[in-house]
Amino acid sequence: MGQYAAPLRDMQFVLHEVLNVEAELKNMPKHADLDADTINHVLEEAGKFCSEVLFPLNQIGDQEGCTYEGDGVVRTPTGFKEAYRQYVEAGWPALGCDPEFGGQGLPIFVNNAMFEMLNSANQAWTMYPGLSHGAYECLHAHGTPEQKTVYLPKLVSGVWTGTMCLTEPHCGTDLGILRTKAEPNADGSYSITGTKIFISSGEHDLAENIVHLVLARLPGAPEGTKGISLFIVPKFVPTESGEPGARNGVKCGSIEHKMGIHGNSTCVINLDDAKGWLVGEANKGLNAMFVMMNAARLGVGMQGLGLTEVAYQNSLQYAKERLQMRALTGPKAPEKAADPIIVHPDVRRMLLTQKAYAEAGRAFTYWAALNIDRELSHADESVRRDAADFVALLTPVIKAFLTDNAFEGTNMGMQIYGGHGFISEWGMEQYVRDARINMIYEGTNSIQALDLLGRKILGDMGTKLKKFGKLVQDFVEAEGVKPEMQEFINPLADIGDKVQKLTMEIGMKAMQNPDEVGAAAVPYLRTVGHLVFSYFWARMARVALDRQAEGDPFYPAKLATARFYFARLLPETASTIRAARAGSKTLMEYDEALF
Repeated sequence: MGQYAAPLRDMQFVLHEVLNVEAELKNMPKHADLDADTINHVLEEAGKFCSEVLFPLNQIGDQEGCTYEGDGVVRTPTGFKEAYRQYVEAGWPALGCDPEFGGQGLPIFVNNAMFEMLNSANQAWTMYPGLSHGAYECLHAHGTPEQKTVYLPKLVSGVWTGTMCLTEPHCGTDLGILRTKAEPNADGSYSITGTKIFISSGEHDLAENIVHLVLARLPGAPEGTKGISLFIVPKFVPTESGEPGARNGVKCGSIEHKMGIHGNSTCVINLDDAKGWLVGEANKGLNAMFVMMNAARLGVGMQGLGLTEVAYQNSLQYAKERLQMRALTGPKAPEKAADPIIVHPDVRRMLLTQKAYAEAGRAFTYWAALNIDRELSHADESVRRDAADFVALLTPVIKAFLTDNAFEGTNMGMQIYGGHGFISEWGMEQYVRDARINMIYEGTNSIQALDLLGRKILGDMGTKLKKFGKLVQDFVEAEGVKPEMQEFINPLADIGDKVQKLTMEIGMKAMQNPDEVGAAAVPYLRTVGHLVFSYFWARMARVALDRQAEGDPFYPAKLATARFYFARLLPETASTIRAARAGSKTLMEYDEALF
């Protein structure tokens, strides 16, 4: 079955020693009174819920899966409903939500850290409240006052859950060709008709109502994405008192049988004259839905981080216990029949890869969440603007780089387990299967790479990238003169310079041939991902160097992992840069008849 313990020590290190969040909060009036002890207590309690309640259900959910019982009824695996009840009663759905609607008003970065633990413990279960929080964010930003009054308190409390209904049988990422229709009714509502597929958490038995956010076309709407509108389509139409009323014409037709995340219901949703209400402006639904989509992309990055962490924890425990052969330099456990496999160099390579990716991913995503708080709440307008640019630039990197790394990390976990990794009862192969979807949904990682290079960087002539580059350069200039930091600063400065030159080269080529962007995008994103990880590993190394003499083994371990990252993982950029420079010719001039 495995194990999971919230990595509270490392979480606290990132929040308080690297990011210094308590000082940051002093510049955010609505959070200025929040202190480190309160943050730590919240995360400790969340960690207990994750390890004691959710983690024991992870394998059960995978083995049982969800059950479609006909007529739109879906049953979740054993224990899921009770765990959700406990989650709601403890107030966890309200953690980062607006107090005006019953939320606790804690910063986004606290909620983000909680979701790391939730995903480590049980990704499939976590998708139910995760999508609900995205629906809350969308309606909080774009709902009318009346819509907010009816729906937000229910979503904040967790009494109702939410979904996002985008994909249709004939279109996935290309939403411009969706066919679901919305016809206006005399009472100001709309009749929605169409079919949506791959709708995570689309039907279940956890909550009394489900709030579907549905993309559809109004009569006479422009073609393409400029003609898409967004609608609230509840499973049960709320009464005047705000309680679930009549059953709406939205129903689950079936659930998908999937490679992983079996505990989450992935549904075909049929809308048959379902009653819906317009969110935001007509024909501008994609703008409103992007609030939820971006929240989901950050959330998927946290799924990748969560799986990387739990795979590492279990791989490490197994490597310490599993006996296999002797160390090449002689027995390390002579009293035993063989040495534990952690003595072997390649096992250590895989463990340290998992560890390095998890710890850099944690620093990166917590910093990104802190920037969302800065964007929303900082007293200084220029800080808010810079924070928004950082989040916009790096959201596709969080989604793609962290989920690519998670698939690699979980596969390494299965390799460390050897034959037992391929056997279900040990639990590691589930992480591999669960991790695979994260590279696909909410925009495939190829789409994220195109978004990063084409829209976020070349689309604004590199303005946002230069802003992040200045952050890196300022750190390099401040620390580069210190001998003890040379081993971290020199490679950081080098990769920063290479990304700048690579970006200019691709931009020039793309002016002549737009396919150059598509050909370079995926290796380019991995290169930028390593630039970001290098920056955070250098920052973490700085803190660890300052405190390594204290006698706490945590800091020497952090330095050792940083050295591993720069020696073993950052060199991947030699190949990704070369691949990004290879151009589109060998791809696009290949005769289709030869495939």
